[in-house]
Parts: sequence; structure tokens; C-alpha cells
Amino acid sequence: MCSAYDWNAKSHDRWKQLVFASISQGGILLGPSALGRNEDYLNAIFPSRSLTVLDTLANLGLLFFLFLVGLELDPRSLRRTGKKALSVAMAGISFPFALGIGTSFVLKGSISKGVDGPPFLVFMGVALSITAFPVLARILAELKLLTTDVGRMAMSAAAVNDVAAWILLALAIALSGTGRSPLVSLWVFLCGGGFVLCLSIIVPPTFKWMAQRCPEGEPVDELYVCATLAAVLAAGFVTDAIGIHALFGAFVIGVLVPKEGPFAGALMEKVEDLVSGLFLPLYFVSSGLKTNIATIRGVQSWALLVLVIVTACFGKIVGTVVVSLLCKVPVQEALALGFLMNTKGLVELIVLNIGKDRKVLNDQTFAIMVLMAIFTTFITTPLVMAVYKPAKRMSKAYKYRKIERNDSNAQLRILACFHSTTNIPAMINLIEASRGTEKKEGLCVYALHLMELSERPSAIMMVHKARKNGLPFWNKGWHSDHNQIVVAFEAFRQLSRVSIRPITAISPMNNIHEDICTSAERTRASIIILPFHKQQRIDGALEVTQNDYRQVNRRVLEHAPCSVGILVDRGLGGSTHVSASNVCSTITVLFFGGSDDREALAYGARMAEHPGINLTVIHFIASPETAQEVVNVKVDICENSNTSEGSGDEKFLVKFKQRFLEDSPIKFEERVVRNAAETIEVILEYSRCDLLLVGRMPEVATLIEKSDCLELGPVGSLLTSPDFSTSASVLVVQQYHSQRVSTSGASKWVDVLPEEDLESNNVQQKIIL
Repeated sequence: MCSAYDWNAKSHDRWKQLVFASISQGGILLGPSALGRNEDYLNAIFPSRSLTVLDTLANLGLLFFLFLVGLELDPRSLRRTGKKALSVAMAGISFPFALGIGTSFVLKGSISKGVDGPPFLVFMGVALSITAFPVLARILAELKLLTTDVGRMAMSAAAVNDVAAWILLALAIALSGTGRSPLVSLWVFLCGGGFVLCLSIIVPPTFKWMAQRCPEGEPVDELYVCATLAAVLAAGFVTDAIGIHALFGAFVIGVLVPKEGPFAGALMEKVEDLVSGLFLPLYFVSSGLKTNIATIRGVQSWALLVLVIVTACFGKIVGTVVVSLLCKVPVQEALALGFLMNTKGLVELIVLNIGKDRKVLNDQTFAIMVLMAIFTTFITTPLVMAVYKPAKRMSKAYKYRKIERNDSNAQLRILACFHSTTNIPAMINLIEASRGTEKKEGLCVYALHLMELSERPSAIMMVHKARKNGLPFWNKGWHSDHNQIVVAFEAFRQLSRVSIRPITAISPMNNIHEDICTSAERTRASIIILPFHKQQRIDGALEVTQNDYRQVNRRVLEHAPCSVGILVDRGLGGSTHVSASNVCSTITVLFFGGSDDREALAYGARMAEHPGINLTVIHFIASPETAQEVVNVKVDICENSNTSEGSGDEKFLVKFKQRFLEDSPIKFEERVVRNAAETIEVILEYSRCDLLLVGRMPEVATLIEKSDCLELGPVGSLLTSPDFSTSASVLVVQQYHSQRVSTSGASKWVDVLPEEDLESNNVQQKIIL
């Protein structure tokens, strides 16, 4: 059930409910609050003899989870924390901690009579002052706030808050020991501090030695992974023997592991799936079995629940907002920062469970605090979305949104997107072909690395490697980025005279297209180049590698602020390798008519300026009898629009011929065709080239009966179909339009129809001009 609630949280983007809140609800429903009220069910599913095994597995998984939490924190980032973020962090701890102590007196005088005073006061203060760093990072990423001042300040403040909360928790655990003398608690706390000091001396050089023997790009030796996990268990044993808690030792080991290089990320990838997929749901079940909401009964109990929620929210929000305003943070940003710092998470649940295990919190107080943690986390995202909507930084001088333009000498800006190493060679070769003339300012490329931000802890590690903790963030220097993918672009930049700037976007797959469009706006790109979601196999066929990126491409086509090109790689980066100094490639443009075809031809003309590019343009013309037949076919195309497109094509071709055909080796041919069969025959005749350039939606009906790649349009679908034999790569281009109007009925743009309609309609195979 916990896994089902996890899926439910990921599928309900309307409220953007976090996985922590949903899985907590699932654990509570399994416990005595709901299904567990039936004793037969409880004894059958969770017999008392199995609870010891359940708790053992849950706490073992929790030990490694706290190790992952420590891996997510970079101690160096704490040293770089600014004064504003440090002030916000201190206010976010001290205000709610003080109010938590005040609330504890009320609880101790009503429903928590008989508990030991000092530990109870500290536990309540810690529980109300915690900010969940991993949960906060994902909220900021989901709301696209990591690039903002609010996001950076919240991340820094939450990191400081996390470390301070663990120190306070260690104090609370020391105070809740069995010893009656305060000297015993002091001795436990000092021993814990001494152990942390020893670890800080031994652990970093040891793990640095391991990391040096794990070069990037190669798998980490299993011996080092096993040694690390053994060190986590050993540190947990020592801190538990000292009298603090086993989780504290695991957390410290994670914090002290060096974050440079691939070693820390490899450790996460080895551990996170088992922990998040098996152990954590068991822990939520174990916690849910201890939570009995039925103990909250009567006016007094519900009033105390409201008091605790109000106190927790008031302390965090008001304390953060007041200090932020004193630091001259704008009111809107201060409010958003206050709501963000009020985020709770699994660490809050861990604190409460420790308090319950040590008899500091009774059943009723524990249930009240769990509900408070779930409620405050649940309301964070909606409140932040309501109070803070950062203005989009639109470029005022964003004039060249497409390649077809009057000023052909203006700089061409390309946003080249990639998500794996297989995309790199073809992208680099396409960029080299686009270089055009020898003018250095003629081409500017922004290499956008797309990285998925998932629920996995390693996703937060990617955010830490971001210099500005942003989505997308700019890499200020090449040499400081050890990413192999980015290094390939750096090597090309040094060989060529093309200006290339790396950008990285880390975002969930359902909205990563927003990062692409935002990056295009910021860079004032004329065209976005996207890799196709299929890759070529050894036998030449195309197979799906990452189907999620198909939806990304479709969304970019719909929302892009400039022209878009989808690159289908069939060896453009392999056998037809391009050198920056010596290139010899054949490119063919298939021109049927329409704005997208004009954009493709304009891009081809740009490539033809390169001395090593041989460009061939094939202009398809409908025969007179076919044109007359098309008139008789009832196709719902606006007459004015058709006339305008035809006039635009004529003017464009006249200019193209005047500029390029007189003193240029460009080969231009006009081919008259009568039907789809003749069209396909001509395309096959000229398909023996390195790259085919086509428009996404030319003035042509569908050329094949059925296609599963509607985002490529009719011609692109034909060129990528299994029945069409060619070794040429394909670039499908869509020109930017400020407003796209779809017509009723059978649209001129074939793929605006639902896919099932396209499959069921027998569209006549004719060229439409």
C-alpha cells in the first residue's frame, strides 16, 4: 500500500503532493488508525512475533538511508553559506525551537504527564525546528525555483538547519538516556563529539584514496562498496554503544565522504534502490503501526493538534520572514522562503520515532506530531505557488527566432540538447556543418545537457554538483566540469572556432521541456536541436532507447519560442565523422513548400556556406493533372492561407536562387511528381547522402499508411519508417510561428488529429501544393 501511495503521489501533479506525505498516509492506514482497528486483520498481517523482524529490517534500512542523507550534504557548501542564508537558518531553528519548548509545557501539563522534562523539551524543540533538506530540494526543483535567489538561499539555509538539527538531536538523545545524573548525559555528548572528531580525521583521506582508484567512466570496485557499507554499520554500532543512536554514526559517515568525482554518486546508485524500494516502505509501515490517530479524541486533544500545527508554522514562517525582511529580502520572496523552510520530511519522522522508542513521547503526542509533519509538508508547495511567482526574464532583443530571415549575416544561435553520450557525435558534426563561413561570430552554440531529476537520492547529488544549484544552471568554466559529455564539446571548441557554452538542466521528465524553452529564451536561440528518441542498431534499424524523451520532443514542438529541429542519427557521428578542419559531407534538402520547408532550406543554405558541404535541393512540383485532382478532393485548407504560403514559397525561392545559384556549387533540381509513389521514388534516388533536411509539416499529404512518429510529420515519418531504406541521418525542422491556428475537420497539419483517427482514415496519397 505504501508503494501504491508513492505512485499516487507521482501521478497527481495538480496538488504536487510529495512522496513523503503520501507514503506516510499509507503507513498510517495500515496501522491501528484505519485497517488495524480490525484485530483479525492486524493479527493475520502483522502478528506480534513478526514485529521484531519488521523493526530490525526497517531500522537497518533507515541506517543506510541516513548514510544517503549525509551523502547529499556537502560540507564545503556550508562554508560558502552567505550571511543572509546563515541568518535565515539560525532564525529558522531558534524561533520554532523556543516555541516548541513553550508548547511542550502545555502538552506536559495535559496529555504528556509523567514524562521526563528536559528530554521532552528538547525533543519537541527539535521536532518543530527541523527543515527537511532532501524534500526541500525536490520542491524547489519541481517549482523551477533553484535558479532564483529564493531557491539558493533556501538550499543553503536548509543545509545549515539540517546539521544543527542533528546536533540538537544528539543532545536530546543524550538527555534521554537511562542515567539520572546530568554528568552521564554530558559524558555521552562529549564522547559523541570525540568520535565525530576522530571520524573527521580518518574518513576523508580513506575515502579519497578509494575515489582515486575509481576513475570516472569505470564501475566502482565492489570491494570499496562493501568496505563503505561495513564502515557505516561500524560507525552506527559505535554511536549506539556510546548512547546516542546508530543513525547518527551513519549520517556522519555520509557527510564526510568526499563529494568530488564519481565515487559518492556510485555509492548512492548501489544503495538507493534497495533502501528506497524495500527498506523505507517497511519503516513507514513500522511507524504507521505505532501511530494511532484514534488516541486523538476529545476537544482538548484536537485543540492541542491545532496548537502544535499553528506553533510549528508560526515559528518557522514568522521567524524566517522577519529575519529575511531585516536582511532586505523582498516581501514576496521572504514569504516564499518562510513557507519553504517549514517543509518537514522523513528526518522529522525519525526524530519522533526515536522519541517514542525512548518513552519521551506517548501515543497521543506521537500521533499529534506525525499529523503535524504530514500537514506542514502537504501545504508547502501550494502555498509557495500561491505567494511566489517569479517573473520570467524575457529577452527584449529576441528578434531572430528562426533561421529564415532578411539579415543572413546575423549571428546564428543554436541550442543543442543532449541527454546521453550517444547523442554527442551527431550533434558535434551537425554543429560543424552549421558553422558556415569562417566568421567567428557567425555561430554561437549552447550545449544543453538534459538530466532527469527523479525521486532517487542521487538526483540531489546532481543538484549539488551544480555551481549555482539551479535548473538550468550555467557552467562558468569548462575545466571545472569533469563531465565526460561536456568534455567532448570542449574538445570540439578547441579544434574549431565555434563559440560553445555548456548549460545543464536537471528536472523531472514531465516538465523538462520548460527548461528547454526557458533556455532558448535566455540564449535567444534561433533553433533548438533535439535528439530523436530512437537510436540506430547494428543492423541499421531504429529502436526506442528513452521513450520519455519522445513526449519531451512533442512538448517542445508545441511550446518552443523559436524554430525546432529533431535529429534522427543514422551514423552522422560515426562513419561520417566530421573534422573541424576538413569536412566533406553531402546534404539534401527536400522542398515541397510551406514555412517549415522554407526553414529547412534556409538552414541548408547556411550549411552550404561551409567549404566542405555539398548541398542538393530537390523542389517537388505537382503535375498539372495532380494539381487539378487535388482541387476536386475535399481537403479543409483555408484558401487565403494556402495562397499566402504559395506566395511566400515563390518569394523565398526567388531570393534563394539569386543569392546562391549564380556563384555557388549548390545543386538545385525541380522534379514533377504525380502521386506518392513517384514522390517516394525521387526521395529514394537522392537519399544516398549524409543528411536529409526536411520540413516537419510541408504542403504534402501523408506518404505512408501508418506512422508511430507523428512528431516528425509526413516526410520525416517516411524517412524513419522501417520500410524506407536509407543510411542518411534526418533533420526534421519546424519553423517558429507566433501563433499556430488549426483548422476544423481534416487539418492541413496532419498530426493535429488523434493518432487513432490517423490510423483509421484512408488519406489519399497525393502531393498537395
